[in-house]
Amino acid sequence: MYPKPIQKLIDLFTKFPTVGPRTAARFVFHLLKAEKEDVEELTKSIQNLKSEIKICAFCFKPFLPSEALAKEGVGQGKLCEICSNRKREKTKICIIEKEIDLNSIEKTKKYKGLYFILGGTVSKFKKEDIKKLRVDELIERIKNPQKFGIEISKFEEIILAINPTTEGEATILYLQRKLKPLGIKITRLGRGLPVGGELEYADEQTLGSAFEGRK
Repeated sequence: MYPKPIQKLIDLFTKFPTVGPRTAARFVFHLLKAEKEDVEELTKSIQNLKSEIKICAFCFKPFLPSEALAKEGVGQGKLCEICSNRKREKTKICIIEKEIDLNSIEKTKKYKGLYFILGGTVSKFKKEDIKKLRVDELIERIKNPQKFGIEISKFEEIILAINPTTEGEATILYLQRKLKPLGIKITRLGRGLPVGGELEYADEQTLGSAFEGRK
């Protein structure tokens, strides 16, 4: 239907979350109409994304090493600015689904502990969904935080801040079963978040109240 270079780029854009063929086609034709300098800037930004951004050795948060190094207590550039911050409450770990949820929680200024990005949710405990989650990595970091640059002996609280959707509830049940043998207090966000909603769309006051009311 389209020339191969156009169709190739449409196919690539459809791999993005929530982007279908029509939206992808709009992106491509927008680029065709854009100034050459704008396209080159976009291309360079994408290249820099892969070359400059690193993934935190503990929580899997993407970060820029130069910014993390400016924070007090950073290790060898392997930890993000949150995990390397000596002022964080490092006996608490908050389990979240995706990176955007971390930013939403940080804006509330109600939580000062550490995070762990799970990487998704499960749907009715499907094996293929479970394999995509970083559950084994999570357990390993809770058991041996020092191995990943977190200088504490033991976590005191695990907070399950998973979106209150159907998949999120299934994920919470799965995590509770996997984490219970560790003998650490497990809490989840309190009421206030609408059932079926997502953390990234919650306002700061609602999300903050949910954190304060966790149980």
